[in-house]
Amino acid sequence: MTDRHLTIDYIEYTSVEEMEPQDRELVAAALEARSGSYSPYSHFQVGAALRLEDGTIVKGANQENAAYPSGLCAERTAMFAAGALHPDLAFDTLAIVGADHGVVCDDPATPCGACRQVMAEYQGKGGRPLKVILVGKDRIYKFARVDDLLPFIFDSLKA
Repeated sequence: MTDRHLTIDYIEYTSVEEMEPQDRELVAAALEARSGSYSPYSHFQVGAALRLEDGTIVKGANQENAAYPSGLCAERTAMFAAGALHPDLAFDTLAIVGADHGVVCDDPATPCGACRQVMAEYQGKGGRPLKVILVGKDRIYKFARVDDLLPFIFDSLKA
C-alpha cells in the first residue's frame, strides 16, 4: 500500500482589481453573460465567458427547462458554442460567476462534474492548459488548468 496526497494549486484574489487586465475583462464578460440566463425554476443565474487562443470571447448562460434535466449549464453553453463556431481554436481561459436571485454569490460557484469533464475534453483537444476563474463577491479563484478541478480526468482519447 502507498499513501499518496493530492495538492491543488490556485490563486485567490479578494477583488477583481488584483487581477491581470485580460482576466478582469473576462470576469466582466461572465458577469454580463448572466443576463442571458433562463432560470425561472432555481432563480440561480450563471454566466460564463470563454477566451479562445486568438482572444475571441464567447459567452454562455445557464438555460433551465421544465423537463429537468433538459437544461444546460453556462459553462457548457459557452464551450459548446465556441466548439461549434470556432472548431480549430484552443480554449485559453474560462470565467464563471453565479448569482442567486440576481445577487452575485459571496463564494465562487463551482462547476458541476459534467462541466468539469467537458472542460477536460476541450483542454485535451486544444493541447494546452485551460485556465479557470471562479468568481464570487468576496473571493475569486484562478486555476492554471482543469486538472486542479478534476484531478482524475476521464480521458477516452488516451485509451
